[in-house]
Amino acid sequence: MMRGSVIARGILLAALAGPMLHGTGQAQSGSSDPEAEADEASLGVGGDSAPHAPLAIAADGRIVLPSGQVVTLVETLDHAAGPDGPALRFRFLAPAIARNGGTIPAEVAQDDMLALCEGYALPRLTEPLPSQIIISLSDRPVPFGEADPDATQFFDSFRPENGRCILEAF
Repeated sequence: MMRGSVIARGILLAALAGPMLHGTGQAQSGSSDPEAEADEASLGVGGDSAPHAPLAIAADGRIVLPSGQVVTLVETLDHAAGPDGPALRFRFLAPAIARNGGTIPAEVAQDDMLALCEGYALPRLTEPLPSQIIISLSDRPVPFGEADPDATQFFDSFRPENGRCILEAF
């Protein structure tokens, strides 16, 4: 299966939170489906690919991602309740994902979210470990839990396991 179709299949429109709220989660690693495992390996999710190196943070807080996109941390919500237990949420401002004038499509943002999970979130974990790490990107500031129909937002949920971020359905 081609990577684009996997991404397209994994994008979820969340109508309750506005027309441009997306979840890009996909099937869990460790699937017994060989096609899904091949897709995960091509996305750097599980498999034999190396984890992302820690990301450099500029003095002003900017983080340059593998795509060249520049994001800044808005907030971290520590051990907030998630669907699978305690979740650690990292919320980033990512103007390049804007639907009008943005340069980063959902497929590229998903790769960047994996890089943020492995290169930013994992090095900051403390005990007790969360069940989930949720990475969110927004083209503009949006208060947590509030909808903004003009905002573009992407979310991915990961399970921390053996120094890696395993993409989970969200």
